[in-house]
Amino acid sequence: MANQRYDAFLAAARCGSFKGAAAELGYTQAGISYLVNALEQELGLTLFLREYGGVHLTTEGREVLGLVQAINADEHALATRVRELSHREGGLVRVGAFTSAAIEWFPQIAKAFLTQYPKIDLKLLCIDDEEELVEATWEGRADCAFSVAPERRSLDAVPLHTDPLLVVLPPDHPLAGADTFPTEALESEPYVQLQGNARPSEMEALFEANGVTPNVRFTVDSDYAVMSMVSAGLGFSVLPSLILARPLFPLAVLPPECPCAREIYLAVRSWDTASAATRAFAEVTERWVAERYGA
Repeated sequence: MANQRYDAFLAAARCGSFKGAAAELGYTQAGISYLVNALEQELGLTLFLREYGGVHLTTEGREVLGLVQAINADEHALATRVRELSHREGGLVRVGAFTSAAIEWFPQIAKAFLTQYPKIDLKLLCIDDEEELVEATWEGRADCAFSVAPERRSLDAVPLHTDPLLVVLPPDHPLAGADTFPTEALESEPYVQLQGNARPSEMEALFEANGVTPNVRFTVDSDYAVMSMVSAGLGFSVLPSLILARPLFPLAVLPPECPCAREIYLAVRSWDTASAATRAFAEVTERWVAERYGA
């Protein structure tokens, strides 16, 4: 029931090549080309400019991209619903998650969920890029996702947890034993910045709340690389509490003088079209998070 031509078109648009789309979807490159050609013939439009080494959307391709994404997501939702009705308690829930949620939350949530719904399968999609995480949910590649920015695509979302942003220091730092990290130190101390789509804005909220501009000394794109550099004495950083539940390196962790936090949501494209299995996963997730944090 799900349209393979739509899948091929959207994957090629994301990857910028039929080869990349083939690798993503498990087809041959010739198969992707065939599916896209069939869609172009059906629509009477040229969707891609074929160039050596890749493809690019035409003006017409860009015009129909959003509509195809919406139709494809709805068709996948319909296929899931029909599959559930045919198999009653069966189904599949594809869950998108950034690293800390995937490590600290998903295993225990999955354990609780499968105890209650043993015939429903779970698939975890680890996506640290927040924009890609939201797009995966919007396009139907993920049935739901742990997200900090569901508003980027007007996803339906329920708040799960307010996650404090904390300052991490080398364990031998002079302020390591302080009750809070002073506001003036946020500006004067060398800062190891975590770089990544949506991530800087998460952390920048703390500096904005304290009215300072950080002295960025290093920029890296991995939570654990940040921890390693801070532990080695190269500066301080700001990380969410969730990723610090089990740090891999010796660190001192302090709240900032002016507290700040991010909100973690469970997001879906629409609760109206979400599968029964996805809604069941959401219920178990909300209950598990409430029990863990006493809310």
